Amino acid sequence: MKRTIELLKENNLLRVIDDEVDIDLEMAHIAYVEVKQEDSRALLFTHPVSKKLNKKFDMPVLMNVFGSYEATRLIFEKEPDEIAQTIEKLLHMKPPSGFMGKLEMLKELFELKNIFTKRVNSKAPCQEVVKEEINLFDLPILKTWSGDGGAFITMGQVYTQSLDGEKQNLGMYRLQVYDKNRLGMHWQIHKDGAHFFKEYKEAGKKMPVSIAIGGDPLYIWCGQAPMPNGMFELLLYGLIKEKNAILVKSKTNPIYVPTDSDIVIEGWVDPSCEEIERPFGDHTGYYTLKEPYPVMDVTCITTKKKPIYQATVVGKPPLEDKYMGWATERIFLPLLKTTTPDLIDYRMPENGVFHNLILAKMKSCYPGHAKQFMHAFWGVGQMSFVKHAFFVNEDAPELENYEDISDYICDRVSVENILISEGVCDALDHASPNACYGGKLGVDCTHDNVRYPKKNILEDKELFAKLSSKVSEIKSLHHYKTHTKTPICVIGIKKERPIKEIYEELKEFKDNLKLLVFVDFDKNDVHNPYMLVWRVVNNIDAKRDIFLETEYIGIDATNKSEKDGYEREWPEDTDCDKTVLEDLIKRKLIKNNKELLKNYYV
Repeated sequence: MKRTIELLKENNLLRVIDDEVDIDLEMAHIAYVEVKQEDSRALLFTHPVSKKLNKKFDMPVLMNVFGSYEATRLIFEKEPDEIAQTIEKLLHMKPPSGFMGKLEMLKELFELKNIFTKRVNSKAPCQEVVKEEINLFDLPILKTWSGDGGAFITMGQVYTQSLDGEKQNLGMYRLQVYDKNRLGMHWQIHKDGAHFFKEYKEAGKKMPVSIAIGGDPLYIWCGQAPMPNGMFELLLYGLIKEKNAILVKSKTNPIYVPTDSDIVIEGWVDPSCEEIERPFGDHTGYYTLKEPYPVMDVTCITTKKKPIYQATVVGKPPLEDKYMGWATERIFLPLLKTTTPDLIDYRMPENGVFHNLILAKMKSCYPGHAKQFMHAFWGVGQMSFVKHAFFVNEDAPELENYEDISDYICDRVSVENILISEGVCDALDHASPNACYGGKLGVDCTHDNVRYPKKNILEDKELFAKLSSKVSEIKSLHHYKTHTKTPICVIGIKKERPIKEIYEELKEFKDNLKLLVFVDFDKNDVHNPYMLVWRVVNNIDAKRDIFLETEYIGIDATNKSEKDGYEREWPEDTDCDKTVLEDLIKRKLIKNNKELLKNYYV
C-alpha cells in the first residue's frame, strides 16, 4: 500500500488532505465529488476523526485508489488488453510441433508457476501488531451516506474456504459494523462465498472468515473479478503480476490471507444466526433495503505497525468502480468469447451500472444469431445478471464512441428486433417485481431492416404544447436522436396514475413519436442524457415497463408504487447531505463546481 501511494505521488495522481476530516459522511462526500473531476486523483486523509465517537485515528485513510485510467494502469503494471491477450493465448494453446515449439511451450508453462499462491509459516507484516482488545471502532470505518444503517467496510477482501478446505474464495462484499466485535456478511446468493456458507449451514458447523484490508490494491480488484466458479481469485493476481501471492494463516482460524495486508479481521460465522442488515447506499445509486444476512463474530484483529485503511464510496456514477469495471471488461473478453465465439467486443457503461446495460459487437452470420447470443449471455456466469443488452454487427462504430453507436442502434430499432425474456437479476436490482428475478431486454441491431417512414418531428416547444394539452401531468420534454429512424422523446411526468394509461392517451400523436421514455419530473433533468441512461436502466423491468406497438414504443422509467402493481419497497436515491456538502465547500475541501455538481445530481 505504501509503494502504491508513492507511485501515485510520483505520477501526480494523489491528493493528500492533512485537515481533520470526519469518517462520518465527510470523507465519502469528498471522494464522491473528486472522482467525478476530469483530473481525479486518489485521496489520502492523514488525520481521520470521528466527531460522533469523539475520536482521532492515527491510521490514514486511502480512497479512490482506482480513481482514473492512469492509476488503474499503474496498479496493474500493464494494459488490461495486454492481460486479455495472455489469457486468450492460454485458452488457445495447442500441442507444439518440432523441438523449438516444445521449448517455447516449456518456457510459457514455466512462467505459469507464478500463478499459484504460496504459503509461509513465519510471522508476516500483517501480523506485526495483534490487538489486545477487539474493537472495530478503533478502525476508521466510514459511514458513506446519511441514510446508511451505520458504518460499513467497503474495500474488504473477504477470504473463505469450502467445508472440506479444498477450495478458496476471495470476494468483495460490504460489511456492516454492528458493534465492536460483530460484522454483517453481505453474501449475495449467487456468489461463491454464499455457496460455501450453504455447505457449512447444512453441516451445522461454524464457517471461518478472514477480512483483509489494504496491501496490494490489485487484491481487491481480484475479489470482484468474475472468475469461473470454484477458481481462487488470487490465481488471477499471479497471472497479472507474474509473481505469487504470498499468504499466511490467520491467528484464530484456518484461513490464509496476503502477508502484506495492512489490517486483518478474523472470525467465524454461525450459520444459525442472522441479523437485519440496515440500508446501504450502493453502486446502483440507490439504497439497498433491510434484509437478513449472516453475522461474523470477530476473534482477532491484526495490523502492520503503521497500517493504512482503504475505503471506497459507491453511489451515482461515475465513481471508482468505473475504472475497476473497465479493467474487468477488457480482461475477461477472451473468456466471454469461449461461449460466444463470434463476439468481437463489448462494453458495460458505468452509467448502466455494469450489470444493467451491455453493448456487444458481433459477427452476425445468420438470421436470429443475435437472439441466440442474448440467451448465451444470460446463461454465462455474472453475465446472467445483465438486464438490457444491445447487439450490433461488425460494421458498427467503435462501442466506446457512444454518440455514433447510439445513432447506429437508433436506426435499427423495431418491435420485430426486440426480445423480452426473464431470468436472474442482481440482488441489488430494485425494479423487478421479485427479488433476484425479473425481466430482460435484448435488442438485435445487427441488420438495418427498419423500413417504416420517418416520423414528423416537431420542435420540443411545439411538441410539449401539444402533448401537455392532452396530458396535464407532462411537465418537461426533450427529443433526442431526431435524425435517426428512432427519435427518443424523454418526458418528465408529475405522476398521478399508471404510465401505461398516459402512453395509451398519447397514441393520437404517433406520427410525431416513436420511442417515449417517461421519467419522474422532480427527479430528472430531461436534458442530461448521461444520468437519464443511469435512471432508465435502473428503474425498469422489461416485462412490466416496456410497451410495444409497431412504430410506437413506450418505456416507463418512473419510480413504482402500489398503483403500478409494485409490492416491494422502492428505495431512495443516494443523495449527498447538503449541509455536509456546503461545509466542505466552505472549507475548500471540495471545489464549488456548480455545473459538475448539477450534471451528476450531487
